[in-house]
Amino acid sequence: MRADVYDEDSRRLRVGTLIFLRWIAIVGQSIACLFVYFALDFDFPVGLCFVFIVASATLNFGLRYGTSGTFRLSDLEAVVLLCYDLVQLSFLLYLTGGVTNPFVMLLLAPVTISAVSLPRNLTLFLGIVMLSAATFLCMEYEPLPWYENEALKFPLLYRASIWASLALSAAFIAIYAARVSDEGRLLATALAATELVLEREQHLSQLDGLAAAAAHELGTPLATITLIIRELQKGAETSAAEGLKDDLDLLAQETARCREILGKLASMGADQGTMMNVLSLDTLIEEVVEPQREFGVKVEISKRGVNNASPPALARNPGLLYGLGNLVENAIDFAESRVRIDAWWTRDLVTILIEDDGPGFSSAILDRLGDPYLRGRPTERRTKNDSQSGLGLGLFIAKTLLERSGATVETYNVSPPRTGAVVKVTWARSALEIPAAKLMSSDS
Repeated sequence: MRADVYDEDSRRLRVGTLIFLRWIAIVGQSIACLFVYFALDFDFPVGLCFVFIVASATLNFGLRYGTSGTFRLSDLEAVVLLCYDLVQLSFLLYLTGGVTNPFVMLLLAPVTISAVSLPRNLTLFLGIVMLSAATFLCMEYEPLPWYENEALKFPLLYRASIWASLALSAAFIAIYAARVSDEGRLLATALAATELVLEREQHLSQLDGLAAAAAHELGTPLATITLIIRELQKGAETSAAEGLKDDLDLLAQETARCREILGKLASMGADQGTMMNVLSLDTLIEEVVEPQREFGVKVEISKRGVNNASPPALARNPGLLYGLGNLVENAIDFAESRVRIDAWWTRDLVTILIEDDGPGFSSAILDRLGDPYLRGRPTERRTKNDSQSGLGLGLFIAKTLLERSGATVETYNVSPPRTGAVVKVTWARSALEIPAAKLMSSDS
């Protein structure tokens, strides 16, 4: 599933959620009306109130049996149902004191649900509907149920202050809920995108196991074929069929070749120390840098060991190659003319530092680098200029992949007066390097 499709599906509101929330509202409204009318003995149009309560219950039954509980509403369908909830609650408040009713704060509920689940323009529309209803209830309403012989009046200034508190609360809650839900949704989408990046690596790993299984299953019939060929060769030696002997020799040669190929397939999953799966640090950096040399940016590479430490032997890791490649590509994108890659190693650590001479990271987002959908350096990019680039996922994915390989990733800017961005990646050699014993066993 594409990331944008995932985000759209996760935003849509389930009809079962609205049904559940409306049942809570129906039960609460019923208890409140019955308690005020019978327990407190306050006189108000309770029968008319229950007309609107029953209407909501009828709508719930219709939605419950007309759709599946997992059905996801379109944005238009969801805003229509939330508007109905606002209107229904407004009628109940009109019959029971308007904005002077303490339960007027429940007008905020549909707006909050919209802020979490619907686009901002629809949330703004619901906010306007809510404030319109609050304005009407501020001016026109039936008296708040109260004792018959006591006058209970609220001045216009008090009602206006309640209206203002509703407006401010709606704005604050909507902005807060929308921000929190968007961050959670973006993180989930970014993680889904990361999993898509790793999917090919996982499939390649699975192929190793499939190859070993195929080699095991084919080994038995191939052994039988080899045995039959040997018997036929013995018979051909005593016969005059010279052509048959040549054919059997060729067949035996090709059978031996098949056995050799199957032997390689059987060891593919466990053979991590062969020449094809071992990288020196030089080779790793060259593989990462080589695709980026055509963009006119000078790439300076330096490598050194500290205290005569031996160079590390690294296991080929697609995630590590992709992560480092993404960091180098990002540096070349924003560099003015030069990118420096400095690699050094000790007996315990391996470090690769990538520095460019571009504008550097914005100070406003420097402490949040590596978060998904974070755009830090808005400018035209050398390597990507299509509409899908610049989503802020590159550094997030690279950081995730490198941390999975055991790395620690640090990001900071070059010290003034120079400009530029620096990404420093550090591994423990024990986590990154192939043990020497494993290399020796694989060579033998």
